[in-house]
Parts: sequence; structure tokens; C-alpha cells
Amino acid sequence: MANQLQVRVVAVEEKIWSGDAEMVVARTTEGEIGVLPGHAPLLGLLKEPSQVRVKLTGGEQLTYDVSGGFLSIDADGVTVLAESATPGTPESR
Repeated sequence: MANQLQVRVVAVEEKIWSGDAEMVVARTTEGEIGVLPGHAPLLGLLKEPSQVRVKLTGGEQLTYDVSGGFLSIDADGVTVLAESATPGTPESR
């Protein structure tokens, strides 16, 4: 089994989703970033508005429309802390 990332998607007042994933893709103010297991620590400002895509084992993908917030990558995994986050569709990019 491939390495997994522990991912948390959190809005200001609630946890939206958490679990293991193969990859996270997010758009920051510096550009789009793909995060795989073992990624170097990073703190990025999410572009507003944008999307965060969580790629799960088996090819399933979760998409969240986010407004404001940060992407934090550390040894424990990836945390998306957004002002607001709602389930989205790939076409809403």
C-alpha cells in the first residue's frame, strides 16, 4: 500500500472532512500545489475563491470550494483551514 497523507479540511466553525488520502491539490496565492506524502513543511495562503481537491485511494476525488484561509503541510499531514468550505464539483473550478 502506498503512503497516505492525513488530511483535515476545516472551516471556521466546523470540521468538514478528515481522513487518509493519496494527494491534495490546492490553489494558493503563489500558484497551484500538489501535495504527496513526504512533502516538505509549508504554509500557504489559499487563493480566494478556489478549490481544494483530495484524491483518495482507488481514484475517488473529493472537491471543496473554499473561501479564504490557509494550507498547512507538516509531518502530521495536511490541514486546510478555510473561512468557508463547501462540497464542490470539478466543473466549478
